[in-house]
Amino acid sequence: MRLLILGTGGMAHQHAKHFAAIPGVTLVGGVDVDPARVEAFGKVHNIPRGFASLEAALAWGEFDAIANVTPDSVHYATSMAAIAAGKHVFCEKPLATDHGKAVEMTEAAEKAGIVAMVNLTYRNVAQLQRARAIVQSGAIGKVKHVEASYLQSWLVSKAWGDWRTESQWLWRLSKKHGSNGVLGDIGVHILDFAVYGAGSDIDRVFCRLQTFEKAENNKIGEYELDANDSFAMSIQLENGALGVVHATRWATGHMNELRLRVYGELGSVEVQHRHDGSRLLTCLGPDAETGTWTEMECDPVPTNYERFYAAVQDGKTAEPSFRHATNLQKVLDLATVTDTDRREHAVNA
Repeated sequence: MRLLILGTGGMAHQHAKHFAAIPGVTLVGGVDVDPARVEAFGKVHNIPRGFASLEAALAWGEFDAIANVTPDSVHYATSMAAIAAGKHVFCEKPLATDHGKAVEMTEAAEKAGIVAMVNLTYRNVAQLQRARAIVQSGAIGKVKHVEASYLQSWLVSKAWGDWRTESQWLWRLSKKHGSNGVLGDIGVHILDFAVYGAGSDIDRVFCRLQTFEKAENNKIGEYELDANDSFAMSIQLENGALGVVHATRWATGHMNELRLRVYGELGSVEVQHRHDGSRLLTCLGPDAETGTWTEMECDPVPTNYERFYAAVQDGKTAEPSFRHATNLQKVLDLATVTDTDRREHAVNA
């Protein structure tokens, strides 16, 4: 598979590293509007060609697939152009900035017959994969309740850099720079973590969003700091379980932590994923009577990068797919609506 990497910012280095490590994948080109950045990126990853636009790369055309690592607001136009050219697409999350665009992208990809997948990176967590298998096996019985959280602290810590002075962070706080805030940025991750681990999609949703004061007039230079910083969401899953999902960038002491608890009538599972490691805890069978939790060892699982390559070889889209990401985008869109009208909404109404 000959791969073009579209966008050569921070996350693109992860794409280049992971794809280059897969036998059968060749990185043939990079694209960025910044000539110096794409040149530097090519040198670091030994990529022979650099382009100033996707149009120029498509005119060249000597590649099979793209890794779309552009900002969220650019995913739609760039992915649609690649799909029209018959190229397979591995897109960063969220798939689009709204459900309507996501539907268009999904339908275009399915009509074109190309492989179209989304990099919901926490599918790479072996503990989450094992937890889902346990839930689907029936070992915890019928699922009754779900808790999920995504905690970050970069608004109160400089461990990852100073957001007040660095554009890579400031744009995530500004609507006009293409951000849907914490809901759009990491909300899609924790929603996927929850529904995948619990083995059921979301049926109903209600959400509250909050944007906190972060600077004088909530503005730094060209950046209006108006995107949401925190959300708290109640959900009902299609399997009938009730759940709570929340995320924030104000979680002092938590660098980057996802947690999922799935409670069933026979037992429970808990997944903890942090920047320094992951754990799977179970309370199953007789242990449910004593509240005894056991940590389970988990073998590594294929990464999304490996799954995408395998899907291209098979000629058939695998998960996480555009279709799945589109369903998540509908929940994200409705979450914003519910914050405005203060009432619960059905996802599939």
